[in-house]
Amino acid sequence: MSNPGTAHASSGIDYQLAFDLAPVGLVLSRHRTMVDCNRAVCEMFGASREQLVGQSFQILYPSADEYQRTGERIAPIMNAKGHYADDRLMKRLDGPLKGETFWCHVTGRSLDRHDPHAAGIWSFEDLSARRTVKADLTAREREVAALVMQGMTAKEIGKVLAISHRTVEIYRARLMRKYRASGTADLVQRLLSGG
Repeated sequence: MSNPGTAHASSGIDYQLAFDLAPVGLVLSRHRTMVDCNRAVCEMFGASREQLVGQSFQILYPSADEYQRTGERIAPIMNAKGHYADDRLMKRLDGPLKGETFWCHVTGRSLDRHDPHAAGIWSFEDLSARRTVKADLTAREREVAALVMQGMTAKEIGKVLAISHRTVEIYRARLMRKYRASGTADLVQRLLSGG
């Protein structure tokens, strides 16, 4: 992967500095390992660059299962489109909020559609200021919650997660109890507002 580089002769823009100071978190990756990241990512996850570079993205997920399943879901979409985006729960790595889960908007672009995890660039936007995590959720509940917020039906969620729609309904019912929601629309509203 080529380095974002130093000052571009014709424009006078220092691309490495632009990468480092970008207002959103940016990570360059190879085979789901972070090879470079900017300051915003370090601040978001409460970690130093040294704690992140050379590490698998797995350290930023609440569980190893979520990391694995997300990777499996991303690959066919990136094969087809070359890019991927979703809202998901991530985990702070270090600092005063170490271990805290938070909603994060993640967008990625593969540099090779045919091998989507080979090399890519990922952006991370911390959504915790407008969407807090109020309930203690299991890994599957977090995955179902993220897809419920996208407006997916139980059948659609089941297909994405490779589980039955009845199982999805069980997890959705658990979420409604935890968030004291009266129905799916109310659950979506409570998840979006952090209430």
